[in-house]
Amino acid sequence: MLIPKPDQTDVPDYYQGYTALVQGNDLLQCLREGQTHIPEQFRALPVAMADYRYATGKWSVKEVLLHLIDTERIMCYRALRFSRHDTTPLPGFEQDDYVPYSGASKRSMESLLEEYVLTRQCSMAFFASLTSNQWQFKGTASGVEFNAAMLGFIVCGHELHHLKVLRERYLGTWERKASVL
Repeated sequence: MLIPKPDQTDVPDYYQGYTALVQGNDLLQCLREGQTHIPEQFRALPVAMADYRYATGKWSVKEVLLHLIDTERIMCYRALRFSRHDTTPLPGFEQDDYVPYSGASKRSMESLLEEYVLTRQCSMAFFASLTSNQWQFKGTASGVEFNAAMLGFIVCGHELHHLKVLRERYLGTWERKASVL
C-alpha cells in the first residue's frame, strides 16, 4: 500500500524543512531506504569520530544517532495514538533533556546501529499495518496538528536533516582538525 507524502502546506511550519528533504512519495519506501542508508552513513565515518563534538555543548556523533532513534520512537508513538483516534493532546519533548540521560557515550556505535535498525523495522511494520483511513486520522502534539502518515515522513526527513548536519558541521570540522594535526 502506498502511503503518500503530505502536501507541504499541510505540514506544520516547524516540520516543513524535514518533509521537504524527503524525495520519495511512498512512506514505506522512504523508511526502507533509511534502514540501509543511515547505518551505511554512520559506518562510513572514522571510528575515532564516534564521540566527536564539533563544538562545546553540541552532541557527539553517537548522541546524534541515539537522538534519531528516540525521535523515531516518539513520532511513531504519536502516530499510534492518532491512528487509533486518540484525540488527547500530546506534549512536546525537549530533545536536549534526553541526551544527558541517554547513555550514548557508554555504548558502541555498532550497538546503536543495531538498535536503529530494530527500531526502523518496528516502525515499518507499524506503518504498513495501517489502513488508508488510519494514517489520515489527526491528533495534536506540541500544540500542532498532525496525521499518522505525516509523522512517518517527518521521521524520514529528520534523519536526512541530521545527515546533512553531520556532513557539514561534524565531518567538516573533523577533517580540518585532522589536517592540522
